[in-house]
Amino acid sequence: MKAAIVLSGHTMALGVVRALGTMGVPVIIIHYDEKDTAQFSRYIKASFKAPHPETHESEFIKVLIECTRDCSDGVIFPVSDETVVAVARNRETLSKHFKIACPEWDIVSQYIDKKHTYALAEANGVPAPKTIIPECIKDVEDYAKQVDFPCLVKPSQSHLFYAHFKCKMFPVETSEEMISVYKQSTAAGLEVMLQEIIPGDDDTVVNYNAYFWDGKPLVEFTAEHVRNAPPWWGSPRVALSNNIPEVVKPGRKILKSMGFYGYACTEFKRDARDGLYKLMEVNGRHNLSTLLSVRCGINFPWLQYKHLTDNEAPVAKSFKCGIYWIDITRDVGYSLRFLTQERYSLKQYLRPYINPHVFAIFDLKDIKPFLRRCLFLIKQGVHTAFAYFKPGKIELKSENKVRDQKNY
Repeated sequence: MKAAIVLSGHTMALGVVRALGTMGVPVIIIHYDEKDTAQFSRYIKASFKAPHPETHESEFIKVLIECTRDCSDGVIFPVSDETVVAVARNRETLSKHFKIACPEWDIVSQYIDKKHTYALAEANGVPAPKTIIPECIKDVEDYAKQVDFPCLVKPSQSHLFYAHFKCKMFPVETSEEMISVYKQSTAAGLEVMLQEIIPGDDDTVVNYNAYFWDGKPLVEFTAEHVRNAPPWWGSPRVALSNNIPEVVKPGRKILKSMGFYGYACTEFKRDARDGLYKLMEVNGRHNLSTLLSVRCGINFPWLQYKHLTDNEAPVAKSFKCGIYWIDITRDVGYSLRFLTQERYSLKQYLRPYINPHVFAIFDLKDIKPFLRRCLFLIKQGVHTAFAYFKPGKIELKSENKVRDQKNY
């Protein structure tokens, strides 16, 4: 079988590694971050350390080609935003040697830069939060006069923003906070958007997962968030497979409008005010909870691999509902940290563990990634706790200043 070359070693990568490795695919990983764990999986045939693709793109691509030169016609799976960007920008060069599991840059740029995503949503009638892209301080000041606080300051490009501020967005409660975040973001060379907050708890956020080809969904899968990390603003730490037909039509529409092909996870949030699901973002790569769809009967990485290597188009299939996906280290950590604020009962906390589930990292048959993750958390725990309060950084309001209005 041809090799699969997985780029990045985070949780997304581990899900892809296991999804392919259990099918007998030889997997090579290119990792670049100290938090990476997938290179320790039993399914890895070889692993190589590379410079970070965000800051050393050309060097990253060079290492990728040199280290995998014996894997001609293998499939490259970029599974983080920064590797998607690097691969898409260098697709012409890479496609001479490999099959590529992501589209061209003109398509990728439409979901990597969220201002383009929201513009497409508006043009195609896909409900989305009210959003503006300020060009100067005056735009921010004018928006502050007409908006109902709290609201969000969000990045146009999430991976760049997270690399700098270590969070996905900032909820702000005053015009002064909004201006401060804007100034610090622009000083760092980061473009931001001002956006209304869609009311609703973590479980109102859902994922529309699809394998798209020639403008049509070949395979679809939906799931809902149960608990996020951090609560109210973060990515899922617990998710649940469920049939959510309301997001299928808008999910198809936004992907088709992009000309997207391949695998994507599109996120929506149900607005408590009108009951509509509003578009939050499109991730044109395999996501955190990849193993959930695998556990439910749809192995998206394997379907994509077979399509690219053997021209075997995926066929629509049903999936199991009621299966949980749990990122145990994040769930335990954030559950303890926000125990009084989230106010879940013990039964609610334990339900995912008692019912059928799959873990993001923990697996007795492939235990090393989990042990490495625990070791990293032990070493970095104190440093991470204090990083939120580092001088010169903006405080993350959703974590350090807990609201009584939990439905934000």
